[in-house]
Order: sequence, then C-alpha cells, then structure tokens
Amino acid sequence: MRRTLFLASFSAVLAAGVCFAQTKKASNKSQPSARQELSPAPVAGAGAPAVPGHPNPYNVYGAQYPRIEEDNRVTFHLTAPNAQKVQVALVTSGQGSLTPLPYDMVKGADGVWTYTSVPQSPGYHNYWMLVDGTTVLDPATKAFMGYSHMCNGFEIPEAGVDWYDLKDVPHGDVLVKNYFAKTSNSWRRIFVYTPPGYTDKTNFKSRYPVVYLQHGSGEDESVWFEMGRTNLVLDNLLAAGKVKPMIVVSETSVIAGAGGRGPGAGVGRGTAPVAPGAAAAPGAGRGAGFGGGRGGGAYGQLMINDLIPWVDSHFRTLADKDHRAMGGLSMGGGITAAITMVNLDKFSYIGLFSGGSAAGFGGGRGRGGAAPGGAPAAAPAPPAAPATLDLKTVYSGAMADPAEFNRKVKVLFMSYGTEPPLENPEGLKRHQEQLTGAGITNSYIYLSPGTTHEWQTWRRSFYTFAQLLFK
Repeated sequence: MRRTLFLASFSAVLAAGVCFAQTKKASNKSQPSARQELSPAPVAGAGAPAVPGHPNPYNVYGAQYPRIEEDNRVTFHLTAPNAQKVQVALVTSGQGSLTPLPYDMVKGADGVWTYTSVPQSPGYHNYWMLVDGTTVLDPATKAFMGYSHMCNGFEIPEAGVDWYDLKDVPHGDVLVKNYFAKTSNSWRRIFVYTPPGYTDKTNFKSRYPVVYLQHGSGEDESVWFEMGRTNLVLDNLLAAGKVKPMIVVSETSVIAGAGGRGPGAGVGRGTAPVAPGAAAAPGAGRGAGFGGGRGGGAYGQLMINDLIPWVDSHFRTLADKDHRAMGGLSMGGGITAAITMVNLDKFSYIGLFSGGSAAGFGGGRGRGGAAPGGAPAAAPAPPAAPATLDLKTVYSGAMADPAEFNRKVKVLFMSYGTEPPLENPEGLKRHQEQLTGAGITNSYIYLSPGTTHEWQTWRRSFYTFAQLLFK
C-alpha cells in the first residue's frame, strides 16, 4: 500500500478533548449518552528525534536484514547465488497505487542480492520476493496474511510514538480458539483478547464488554493482532486508565464452501463489498465467500446465530447490546455496517474504518488485482457522499427514525486517512454534516493525518474508537 511519509504535528481536523476513565458502572438500559470528546491517537511531532537504524523487528532470530535505516529507508538482502533476477515486491511511499510493484535487487559477488527502498512512512508494510519470476517469501522474516497469500512484513517506527509498542505494563492474553458453527456446518477459528486480570481468582465473578473486529479483503482473523497490535494498544490504554477492560474477538467473514476456507487453508480472493448507501468503485465487486449483502449475508447469520452465543457461553461477557461493539477496516467496515445496522438489538457501538460508511470508499484494499510484479492498477477515486441523505434507505434504513437510532446506538464511529488513494476525508466530513442535519447526534468522525489505506490508519482509528466504548 502507498504510504506518505508524515512527521508533522497533528493539526486537528475535529475538536479533540481529553478522554477520561469510566468509573460509574454502565447501565443495562439503552439510553442516550452525553456526547464525548474524541481523544485522537498521538502522532509524531516535528521535533521528534529519528530512530537509529536497526534490524526489522519481525526478523527471525539473529537476522540483520531487512534493516530499517535511520531515514526510514529499508535495505533488503536475499541470498540466491544461482538466480538470474531477484526483485522485492512492495508498495512504496509516493507510488500512487495500492498494487505492490517489483523493484530490482543488485547481486553481489557473494551471491547476496540487495535493494534499498525510498523512505517509508510509519507503520506496518507487506512485501515479498520474486526470484526469476517466482514469488517466494524472505526466509529471514516472519510471514503474515495479506493480499490473499502469505507475505513478509516490516515495521517503520513512528518517532516519539509508543502507544502501540510493547511496554512494562500489565498484559492481557491473546487466545486462539476453535468453535463449530452450525450455520456453516464447519469449524471456525477466532482470536480472542482477554484483558489483564481476567484469569485472576479475585476476578472470577467479573464480566466484560466485547468488541468484534473484522479484517480487510485478502486478510484473515489474525491481522488485528499481528499487524494492528490491538492487544498492545489496549494494554497501554488500560494502564493509562483511558478505557474500560474489554474482550476483543476477531474472526474472518469467509465462509467455508462459498469460496472461503477451512482451518489452515488460505483465504480466498475477493474485493470489497459495496458500502451501504454508496456506489461501487470501478472494478469493485463482492468476493465469493465473503459476508456481503443485507445483514452481512451468510456471515451475518453465522455471527448472530453461532459466534456471539459461543463467545457469551465460553467467556465472562456482559451479554447485552449495551456492552457489545463491532468494528472493521475497509471490506470489514462494509461487513460491520451490513450486520450491525439490521441488528441494533445486538450492538450499541459501531466502528467503520476506511469503509462501510455512506461517504463511500474506493473499493477496499485492492487485494485481488494485478499479480505480483504486474502493472499497477489505477487507483479509483472514492465516490462522493450522496448529495442528499435518504434516511429510509441509507444504512439499511436503520436511521429512518433518527430519535430511535440515537436511543439504540451510543457511538457510530467513522474514520479515514487524509491521503489518497482510496481514502475519502472530504466525503466523510460532508457525510457527518448530513447526519447532524438529519438529527443523528451519536456519530463521530476521525481523520488520520498523513496516512492512506494502511495499518497506521486503522491502528489510530481503533485507538480513538476504543476510548469511546462502554462509557
């Protein structure tokens, strides 16, 4: 994905206030809550000192390359003495598209191929290697799910920013669980975060609210923790007293037998579903096996009938709508909107990150486009927000009665990055004005400064969203 280097002070697009810890026990009765102030994620200041060069934090033990240079360039090495041509495929800052492009590496006398990129923007980036035209993984670095296949990853530090870093604070647990879904007649894998103290004997009577998170196209249930560092974000927020303890559940919207996968198999390809109330971007469509359509389609049924009941029966949850949230990035934002808007008896908090809002978005993460090393796909312009807002049709008609929507939904959170391609900050601001004018009082928007359709946007979005939850 394209990333724009951003090391400037945050200039608030929206008014930002100080978040406070919740001390009063939440009521089980659904009722309008006082509007909260946003507490946006801290970003690098102009005077923050550069981080010294260092090995990529995702490298296997002892590997020195890839190396993150002090100016945020990345140096890659691959030993392939018999290869004729070696390239590294990645999306670089300033590229202008979200399709990874191949960059030629130079062979040394020792058979080691080398390439140093242009400066990359802060956050997580995917890459892989091409050896004589064949896609291979860099054996020196861990692999993660992205672009509908396994990718290597590297992390560019954001100078002076540590809210998603591992710190000496109490840590929650990330569990990998399997459950059987009758709706799909298949075993399903989920990632579950439980907060610090969940397993303490003194807390065995405590119950917790739950956030369900959805990934983007070409990813899977692991990415919110492997790339998003959701567990570390919450550990640090909890240590600072800025959020309530909560459980987080991440699952894929792919359904086995519908272009999807069973345990251990790869995620099927697909593009993002059309955002509710928005026109499809050029080339966008619904990926087979994904939970698109009204109510989230097949996945929506699975989530309501299988996943949520299983989580409530196996974890100490507060099993009511006032203590349940759902959020998703890109395609996952569309899934989130489709499911929550027709199940407002199940969810009081909704987070749409770079997708799912009627402001429109540019077709998801572009994971099913050109093959690695192919020509870049043209980045479609995000559709503009509708000139008028038809509350009877937008968001599956959930807002037809604004007062009722305000009563049921405590937070409708929408976010974008500020940079092209695909992000639509101006459309989101216009959409917020439309919602306010129509009497919707519980919507919040956040614009991530200097980022595009990428993980730094979604880390910041979740950081900001989390502080609005369960107050």
